[in-house]
Formats: sequence, structure tokens, C-alpha cells
Amino acid sequence: MLRTFVFCCLFAGFAAAPPISAAGGGEAARFRDLVDREWRWRLRESPLLATYVGVHDFDDHLASNAEADLERRARETRAFLDELATIDRAALAAASPGDAVSYDLFAMELGDRLASRSFGEEQLTLNADSGFHTDLAQLPEQVPVGSIRELESYLARLGQFPRVFDEAIELMKKGLARGMTPAKVAIAGVEATAAAHVVADTEESVFWAPFAGLSETIPVAERERLRAAARETIRGSVVPSYARFRDFLVSDYLPRARSSVGASELPDGQAYYRYLIRHFTTLDLEPEAIHQTGLEQVARIRGEMEAVKKRTGFEGDFAAFLAFLRSDPRFYATSPEELLKEASFIAKRMDAKLPSLFRRLPRMPYGVAPVPESIAPKYTSGRYVPAPVGGTQPGWYWVNTYALEKRPLYNLEALSFHEAVPGHHLQGALAQELEGLPQFRRFLYVDSFGEGWGLYSEWLGIEAGFYTDPYRDFGRLGYEAWRACRLVVDTGIHAFGWSRERAIDYLAANTTLPLHEVETEIDRYISWPGQALSYYIGFMKLRELRALAERELGAEFDVRDFHDAVLGNGTLSMPALERQIQAFIDGKKRSRAAAGG
Repeated sequence: MLRTFVFCCLFAGFAAAPPISAAGGGEAARFRDLVDREWRWRLRESPLLATYVGVHDFDDHLASNAEADLERRARETRAFLDELATIDRAALAAASPGDAVSYDLFAMELGDRLASRSFGEEQLTLNADSGFHTDLAQLPEQVPVGSIRELESYLARLGQFPRVFDEAIELMKKGLARGMTPAKVAIAGVEATAAAHVVADTEESVFWAPFAGLSETIPVAERERLRAAARETIRGSVVPSYARFRDFLVSDYLPRARSSVGASELPDGQAYYRYLIRHFTTLDLEPEAIHQTGLEQVARIRGEMEAVKKRTGFEGDFAAFLAFLRSDPRFYATSPEELLKEASFIAKRMDAKLPSLFRRLPRMPYGVAPVPESIAPKYTSGRYVPAPVGGTQPGWYWVNTYALEKRPLYNLEALSFHEAVPGHHLQGALAQELEGLPQFRRFLYVDSFGEGWGLYSEWLGIEAGFYTDPYRDFGRLGYEAWRACRLVVDTGIHAFGWSRERAIDYLAANTTLPLHEVETEIDRYISWPGQALSYYIGFMKLRELRALAERELGAEFDVRDFHDAVLGNGTLSMPALERQIQAFIDGKKRSRAAAGG
């Protein structure tokens, strides 16, 4: 979510900082100078990112995504990468191993940025449940709006909506011309997410929220001035922009979006999908191998699900049991409040277990809230929204309260552990609080690490004493099967020509997901190729590394130390994580040897 929010709304028009000499000499000094310069450049180019990380120099800017600026950014990114290549990594590693890790992650990030541009990925501004326009709707909660200056900066950003939407529409038109669009079937109905912001009364707009309860510390005359300006900006810039975008979607984009569903059908599609596999997993994996691993894991999990089904005493086959779970009222909340309370209770119970699993815990709290109504119908069951740095907002665990009959309670423990704690909130908040790392690493998100950790967190619920009810244990296994199925259906759709219907049938037959969620999930995989692979690939790597640490350290293995080793260096690629855990194991062995053990 964060990455989409930040980078689909790049802000800018600023030139790159010129190279400067590194103080102190040496490869480490050169590298740190380069990383610092690129970070300053990135914040100038991405003022929303700057706001998010607590730098407020550009709070009144929205980036230009005009072709000239996109091309300029690519040239300047290439220049950074070329400069990086002049730094001797081997010498850097010898002098500063931590900088060598940063070198690899920095090279990966810059290279992926250029690869994305080479495929024209910026023309894909939408996926099945969100896009640049829904990300913009989060502005009232993601940017500071407490003071007069902050409110004026916020209004300045709203005033730039016409340009931002025009640039997005132009990119989408270019995508239409070359067949670079999401699949039509996956984004059907997306116009509703734009129409939700076309309101007659400005005070019904989500963008009005900062002005509804202005602080009494602001003089009355200023409050009235700001509210008048807000009404004019929402009426004159925001609403017309969303209306124009809605009309473009209905009249032009959706009718002409591609009818095929696989990424292989996009321009240079096979190469593009292989890039996405590497980007999301950080590993060089073949689609065939991923597909086969998925089939094997689904079969293994199915055996465990059958065993749990027997524990419930249900008489009937697997399909009948799934139908029972999807229809029996006992498994569903009767009100949004009940669902939110149950999610909150589960999360709070896990809070109490965290000291037994981790030595270091984050300072940043999190809250539980419903998915916004404007996006809920096609949104997933839950998601984590990170907290901006230095602001007044916590992290948020979003729970989808739309269509309660499709949100089973038996999945809620696994969902809560993934999205809140010990999952995304704990991992992300700890990363923000790390010291001694380059700034880009504090906010880096590698999907196989983050989503692998989320799925691993679901599994940790067993260790923490949850899933004692067989239905909730079945739900946990259903969630694991769901992520294993992703290896099958994502490669099936994007590499092997699977239809949407075949993917839906496979996911429905092998998971506990309600049919509504099955369809929204498949549409998500169709419109976001490769990302779904990151969950199980990362999970398997974490389980593999934990097993290695347990085997190598024996009785001296402490899960708290292992978890701190996994999370203590921020987000890592899978190869970097392997090296980190091996160093952790070697360090423990050296300590044991020094103690005469």
C-alpha cells in the first residue's frame, strides 16, 4: 500500500543534485555520499514520500508525471547506478560489511526502477482494487493538517489535482495505444472508486475532513478563510478531476482495455513477467519451478486440512465442509462493530504474547479501523497502512466490513497476525526506528521479505497459543493454502495461459475463502502480476532459515534472538537475509566457543 501511495503520486520538477566529493575518502565514504545524494534527490522528486518520512520542505508539491519528467528521472537514476558501479564492492565489504548489504539493496532498487521504466510500467496506473486516484484519497490521513501552514500546503496539493489527473490520463492513453493496460475483467467496476469522490456537497468529500474540526487555536477569521478556500478547491479542482477521470474510464479506458488476462500478453510480456518474478521474490526463479512447488505445497496442506476437518466431527467430504463454512451463520459477524471488536480483541491478545517472541518491540502503536467505504467492495479482507513519520497518526490495521456474510471469523486470527502483530505493523514500525542505516533502507519494502514475514507471523500464532479452536486452525491452514495456491494461479495466469475461470475454480476448491473473496483475489493477481508470489516464497525462506538456526544452535536457539536477527537490519532481499542469518548463527557459535562451550 505504502509503495503504491508514494510512487504512483510522484511529485517534482526538481533537478538532481550534482555530484560532490566524499569527505574522508575511501569506498565507504564514496558510497555513503552517493546514497545520501540519491536520497535527497528522491525526496525532491517525491514530496509525498518526503512528507511520509518527516521531511516537510515540499509539502505543497505534487509531482509531474509528464513524459519529459519521467524520462529525466530515468536518466538521473541511470547516472546514480553508473556512479555506484565505480565503487569497489569487494573493498567496501572488507571495510564495512553493513555498507556492502546497503550496496546490494541500493543497486537492486535502482535497477528495478530502470527496468520498470523500460517496460512502460508507469502506464499501468490501476489495479483491481486501487490506483493513483484512491491513493490520493488518503491524503487527509497521510499528511499533516494541524496548523494554518499545513492546511495551506494541503490545499495547494488539492489544487494540483487537475494536472495530476491529466498526466495520469495521458499515460493511460499511451498504454491503450500499445496494449499496456490491466485486463478488462479485473478492473470492471473500477469507475465506482472514482465516482465515490464526485459529490455535490463539498462537506461530504473525504478531502473536507481536515476542515470539519479545525482547532480553536486557529483564529475564527482564519478558520473561515481556510474553509472557504477548501470549499472552492474541492468544488473547483478535486471533484471535477474525479468526474473527468470517471468519465474517461467509462467512455474510453474500460471499453478498450485488453481482453486477455495474462501478463505474457502484454508488450514483451514474457520478459516482463520474468522481471516481475525477480522483482517480487528477489530470486531468479523459473515459472515452471514455482508452479510445481505450489502444487506440492497445496497437496501437503490439503492433507493437514483433512485431518483438522475430522477433529470438527463434520460428516461429509471436503467440498461439503467448505460449503458449510461459507454458509453457516455462526461463522460470521452480524455487524461491522462486532467484526472490528473481534479483530481488536485478537490483536490485543497477541500484543500480550510479543515479549515471549521478541526482545525488541516498536514504540509506534497501531489502531483497528474499517476499510474506507469508497474502496471496500473490491478490496481485500484486511490490510496494513503504515504510520507517517513524525505525525499524529498510528499505523492502521484495516478490516473490511463490507459484505459481512463474506468475512468469516475463523480466518480472523490469521488475518490479524499478518496485518497487525507480529506481522506488518511490528516489522514496519521496527524498521522505521532502526538507527545506523541509510535512510532509504528504513523505508525500503521488499515484498518477499515483508509478505513472507506476514505469512510467517500467521504461522507464529501456533507458537503463541492461538488456533485452539479447530475451525480457526482450519482457517489458518486455509490461509496458508491460499498463499500456496498463489504460486499455482499466478504462474498459471501469467505464464501458462490459464483463464480467469480456471484460476477461480482452483482457488475456490483449495482454500476456505468465500467465493466473493476468491473472485476479488483472482482479479488482484490478474492486475498485479507476480506480487502474489512473494508471500509463500518469502515464507518458505524464513521457515528454511529458522530450521537451519535451530539445527545449528540446538539447545542454545532462542526464538527471540532469531526474530531480532531477521528484523534487526530492516527489509532485506532473500539472498541478503540468508547471509544475515548465517552471520547470526556463526556469531552464536563463536560466542559459545569463546565461553568454552
